[in-house]
Amino acid sequence: MSAATAATAFLDVSGLLPPEPMERILEALATLPPDMALQVLIDREPFPLYRVLERHAYRHRLTPRDDGRFDLAIQKRSCNEH
Repeated sequence: MSAATAATAFLDVSGLLPPEPMERILEALATLPPDMALQVLIDREPFPLYRVLERHAYRHRLTPRDDGRFDLAIQKRSCNEH
């Protein structure tokens, strides 16, 4: 997923207690245009979210940051992706 292929919306859910980060991410995805990516700043790996993303045809990439948080990039899969 690259910035060249999609516009990006940003969401910071760091510091929130579960299940609020997952709820906010899902709310953001529900209103996100199909050609946009969502970049999330989160302070723990969102294991329960992965299954939901897969089920709804989203791809994701989690990148650890030096400060202990994570950058989570999420984008809708294109029709020709498996």
